Amino acid sequence: MTHLSLRKPSGRVPLAAATSALLVFGLAAPAAAEPAPYQGSVRGQYTGVAEHGHSVTMRGEPFTTTATFNVRLDDSDQILTTYCIDFRTGLVEDAWYREDQWESYPGQGDFAEPGKVHWILKNSYPVVDVADLEEAAEMARLTESEALTATQAAIWHFSNELDLARVEQSPELSDNVNGGNVTHLYNHLIDNAEDLPNEPGSALTVSPGQDSGLAGEDIGEFTVETSAESIPVQLNAPDGVELVDAGSGETLDEVGSGDTVAFSVPADAEAGEATLVLEANAAVETGRLFKGEDGDNPTQTLITAQDSEIVVSEVATVAWDSAGGTPPVLESTEEPSQSPAADEAAAPNPGGLAITGNAVVALVVAALVAIAGGGAALFLARRRKAAAAG
Repeated sequence: MTHLSLRKPSGRVPLAAATSALLVFGLAAPAAAEPAPYQGSVRGQYTGVAEHGHSVTMRGEPFTTTATFNVRLDDSDQILTTYCIDFRTGLVEDAWYREDQWESYPGQGDFAEPGKVHWILKNSYPVVDVADLEEAAEMARLTESEALTATQAAIWHFSNELDLARVEQSPELSDNVNGGNVTHLYNHLIDNAEDLPNEPGSALTVSPGQDSGLAGEDIGEFTVETSAESIPVQLNAPDGVELVDAGSGETLDEVGSGDTVAFSVPADAEAGEATLVLEANAAVETGRLFKGEDGDNPTQTLITAQDSEIVVSEVATVAWDSAGGTPPVLESTEEPSQSPAADEAAAPNPGGLAITGNAVVALVVAALVAIAGGGAALFLARRRKAAAAG
C-alpha cells in the first residue's frame, strides 16, 4: 500500500480539511429495506479507510501506513472489509472492484503464497479478537491498531516477499504504538502460517451463463458454485421445461455448490427460451481476492478480511429451436457498463496526486471523499438466428 492516487471529485462533495478527529467519518448509504442482490461475481467500489493501523517500513521499501479498507457492494449498502495484497500499486480513489480467483492476481510482484495469506487472515485480526491473539502469541496489552498493523505487515511478507523493518506511531491514532508488540505478533504470524490450499469459493456463480440447443434435448451443462448450503430453483420457462441434474436427468427444485444442471426441453416444444434464477443469502468469505476493473488504470489488489453475509443472485439462460431445426446463435455474455462515478474515476486526470506513506494527511483526505455510486446491473444478451425467430 505504498500510495493512493487521488482524483478531483468533479461535481461532487469537495475535499474537507483533514484532521485526526474526523477519521471516524463514514459514508452514509441510502436506507434500504432489503439488501440488493448481485448477479455474477461480486462487484464493489472502494469507499475509504475502514480502520487505521500504525505506520511501518518494510525492508527496502518506502515508509507507509497500514489500514483496512471498505468496499461497498454495487447498488447496495453492504460493505466488505479488506486488506491490501499489492504493496507496490497505488490505491485509486473510487476504484471499482470485481471478485476473482487467486490465479487472476493482477498486481506487481508475485502473489506467491496465497495459502499462507489466507491462514493469516483466518488466524489474526479482525477474525480473531485481541484477547485471543494475546493468548495465542503469548503476549500482553496488545491493541487493535497494533494487531491490524502486524497483520498487514505479515500479509505483505507473503504477498510481496517483504520483511518488517520498523514500526512508528501513526498520527491518525491517539493510542501510542508499542513497536515490540507489533513485531512480536508479526513474527508469530509468519512463523506459524500454514499453507491453506483450498481457496474460498465465490458467493455464487453459474457458468457458463447461456447455451442453446434443440427441443427434445437436455440443453447446457451449467456448474453452480456457491457458499450457500442450498438455493431454491426459480425457473422462468414454458410448460414442460424442467431443470435437471446434468448427469442423472433427475428433476431439481434446489441446487448446491458443485451441482451441474441442464434444461430438459420436451421434444414437441416450439422454439423458445428459459431462464434459471438463483437468489440466496450467501457469504463473501475471508480470503476472496478483489481486483480493479479498469485495466488501464491499475489500483491496489485487495483481499477480504472477514466473512460478509450478502444477498446474491445469478441467472443462466438457454434458447432452443424446434426438433430438427438449428440451435439458435447466442451472443457472448456482456459485462456490465460502469456507473458515471466509475467512468469519471477511469478518465485521464492530469491533476492527479500520487501520495506516499509520508503524506499521511492526504490519506486522511482520501478517507473523507464522499462517494457518488451506483452501477449498472449485469445483464445477459441473447440473440436468436433470424431464421429461427420466425
